[in-house]
Amino acid sequence: MELKFVHIQSGKEDWAQKSASLYEKKIGHHYPFQIITLKGRPLPREKKNIKIKNESELVLKMLDPKDWFILFDEQGTELKSSIDFSKKLSHFLQSGKKRIVFLIGGAFGVSEDVKERADMKISLTSLTMNHHIAMTMALEQIYRSICIEKKIPYHNE
Repeated sequence: MELKFVHIQSGKEDWAQKSASLYEKKIGHHYPFQIITLKGRPLPREKKNIKIKNESELVLKMLDPKDWFILFDEQGTELKSSIDFSKKLSHFLQSGKKRIVFLIGGAFGVSEDVKERADMKISLTSLTMNHHIAMTMALEQIYRSICIEKKIPYHNE
């Protein structure tokens, strides 16, 4: 099973790139894993609908119809615990599909087409947060859930 983590770049922060690199190595130790950065065209806020459309098209082009697609979205299901997330991820990992793709959308979110394509929509929190924080949090939860699945002492309960 191959894992991909896709995000729409909304600027660069040194600490976020270091964090992403750290989790790319940690997750990659257990599964083939890659972080993919998509870059939309810079547009002013007034053109957010065009920006959402353009970014969503980039996402949909890179998805294979056979992929499990997990969208991190503030309007998604808020899971009760990391163990719940681990159970969901474990189900996907054992499904026989070749690839799981995770997505953190752009600053204005994603189109309805992307939301409809998602096999699961997960809310990290009901709080609004910076794109880099959301990415770091999602990567950490993916790593944590793999550790739970593989019974590696990382998660304390």
